[in-house]
Order: sequence, then C-alpha cells, then structure tokens
Amino acid sequence: MKRIAVLTAAAAWLCVAAFAETFSGTVVDVACKGKDLASHTRKCAIGCAKSGYALVTSDGKFLKFDEAGNAKTLAALKATAKESDLKANVEGTVDGDVLNVTSITIE
Repeated sequence: MKRIAVLTAAAAWLCVAAFAETFSGTVVDVACKGKDLASHTRKCAIGCAKSGYALVTSDGKFLKFDEAGNAKTLAALKATAKESDLKANVEGTVDGDVLNVTSITIE
C-alpha cells in the first residue's frame, strides 16, 4: 500500500513538473502592488512579506504566489544584493489567478 502511495505521489509531481511554465516580470509584495514597480525596494518587499508576493508580467498580468512561493520569494529577496527593480524569472503553474511557484530567481 505504501508503494502505491509513493508511486502516485511521484506521478503527480512529474505531471506538475511537465506542465510548469517560466514567467518573467517584477516581484512585488501584494500590499504595494499599485506602486511604481521600478522603484519598489527590496527592503519594502521584505518588510511587507506578510501580505504575500506576486509577479507583474510585462503585459500587466498580476499573478499572486501560493504560500510555498511566498516563502521561496522571501528567501530569494533576502539572498539578493539587488535593491530595487526586482525582476525575476519564476517557474510554476497557474491555477486561476494564483501562480504555484516551483522556483524563483531574482535577476
């Protein structure tokens, strides 16, 4: 029975990974989504982490991150030396208006 559960979980993960897409845009905390993105600072984004994060694409699409994506984004923001214009590449899948993040790289 355990073997079936492990195989099912592995197949589900592979299915999600197979449909993952890469998105590019600017990372912003949800509390600051209406502000000027180019001047939005890393310090503000870290300070507003509780509101969650999102990616604003070049065509203006606002994709809010899932909880795991919020944690990955906070870690990426803390690790980068970039202070503003927080461009990123995000890999994940879209479910409605939520981006389920598998990885994020701040450029």
